[in-house]
Amino acid sequence: MGAGAVAVGLFFYLDMGQYLTLEYVKESQARFQELYAENMPLVVAVYMAVYIMVTALSLPGAVVMTLVGGAIFGVMAGSVIVSFASTIGATVACFVARFILRDWVQGRFGDRLGAINKGIDQEGGFYLFSLRLVPVFPFFVINLVMGMTRLSLWKFYWISQLGMLPGTIVFVNAGKELGRIDSLAGILSPGLLVSFIILGLFPITVKKIMGVVQRARTSGGSLK
Repeated sequence: MGAGAVAVGLFFYLDMGQYLTLEYVKESQARFQELYAENMPLVVAVYMAVYIMVTALSLPGAVVMTLVGGAIFGVMAGSVIVSFASTIGATVACFVARFILRDWVQGRFGDRLGAINKGIDQEGGFYLFSLRLVPVFPFFVINLVMGMTRLSLWKFYWISQLGMLPGTIVFVNAGKELGRIDSLAGILSPGLLVSFIILGLFPITVKKIMGVVQRARTSGGSLK
């Protein structure tokens, strides 16, 4: 707990959050892309390390990091890189909550434990899958509270990766479009407008699909 608390404290004390803003990303985009062209493996490794740290420590900035992934790596590579980085970070957070910060998590999120435990008992892994697709709770809360459940870390990992993938692709695509803006006129580009429409419709669409799936599941199989 000590190292994590120190890392979080330094993050806020040194105002590291300023580097996880869209403004900073836009200012530094050309430089990031140059670095990526010069040394792809190093840039990918550093990006993933930072993303994993941000997610594992439940720091603000995961959404911006996802958009950055789209702006720098493009949709295909960005979706793969972000998918693994975000899921690894989430699993580390779940591990820490289960074995290191158990008492703190129970004290901090005890009011949500009942609902999530009930969901896991009734639905098993499918409940986590539905939370990833339709986030009733913030993702960082899901990562931590799932550490209090009986769900294995391996099952948490692969279900999270599968459940977060559609949203990851949507946000990475939006990041790709944001990365192309070099003037105010770019804000009205068809590609960016379509990306924002997809972002807005995605939660509603998934919610309706999950409703259909839930009704269909009354006759059989689950992710338990």
